[in-house]
Amino acid sequence: MPKNKGKGGKNRKRGKNVNEDDKRELLFKEDGQEYGQVLRMLGNGRVELQCFDGNKRLGIIRGQLRKKVWIGAGDIVLCGLRDYEDGKCDIIMRYNADEARNLKNYGELPETAKINETDLFGPEGGDDNVIFSAAAEDVDVENI
Repeated sequence: MPKNKGKGGKNRKRGKNVNEDDKRELLFKEDGQEYGQVLRMLGNGRVELQCFDGNKRLGIIRGQLRKKVWIGAGDIVLCGLRDYEDGKCDIIMRYNADEARNLKNYGELPETAKINETDLFGPEGGDDNVIFSAAAEDVDVENI
């Protein structure tokens, strides 16, 4: 049998956070790329994206990011568009909250983009412009 010369297996690698607080260079979009925000996770390395060009797309997380970078709902991502399929794109990188704020300050993202928020559809405790006109004591339950 071969002798194991390593220092451990995948469980040892899983416990390391080597790139946690590294400052990396901000990557801007090029031709054939677009910024998007994750609406929901679909599973199997796929997400539903709202791209900032106005289209909803199915985003596929590329293999290098799949187990190393965790992507969740509300994250800002850079995706590469496909020439032959407009409804699908490949997720190239995920921006953290500081990088997304910098992109917004540089004018790359629209002002309406919500950064670092998982509630993408508006406030949950809002009144939704519902007006109740009759008091509970005035309504006869038998006549409803």
